[in-house]
Amino acid sequence: MDALFHPLPTSQLPVNTDLLHLDERPARPVTYDSPALEVMTDLRVLDPVSIAEDATLDAAHTLMVSRAIRLLFVTDGDHHLTGVITATDVLGERPMQCIHQDGKRHTEILVRDVMTPRTQLDTLQLKDVSHAKVGQLIATMKQLGRQHTLVVEHNAHTGHHELCGLFSTSHTARRLGVPLHFIRVPQTFSEIQHTLTHPA
Repeated sequence: MDALFHPLPTSQLPVNTDLLHLDERPARPVTYDSPALEVMTDLRVLDPVSIAEDATLDAAHTLMVSRAIRLLFVTDGDHHLTGVITATDVLGERPMQCIHQDGKRHTEILVRDVMTPRTQLDTLQLKDVSHAKVGQLIATMKQLGRQHTLVVEHNAHTGHHELCGLFSTSHTARRLGVPLHFIRVPQTFSEIQHTLTHPA
């Protein structure tokens, strides 16, 4: 083994060496023609932050604030993905609906009461994202009317899909330097009914 690999050259740590945090590093310029992967949160290298569906809404809010994020993945008792909860879910109208419709106090509202269940989540395939541009991503998210879109990849060994990425309009907007605000337009009566009872 030693005969096949030679050591790399080393040197003493330079005097003018700075310790930069991630948010201090200059980001590469992003345009509408940039690869979509430039603005994807890669969950293959970043550990996704999750919360139990029976956790309180206050716990979800505290976790978001402590981690400086706006989305949590929701899991059940077996750690299976059951949905997502966003800052809009936590701070928007859904908690007030639980209070008025279900007679709950705010401290009694659980994550499952306001989250978006997995059956209502839209996803993109990594193989499509890999060849897409930021402009295409924005057009897709505008069509969906979502602030977040998940990316999945098929695992040929297990036969399952794995969550591998996340797109956020707020993150994309920061990278582009332009505002991105989308409003979902319901396409069917069932969607209109869901929008009235579960505003985004």
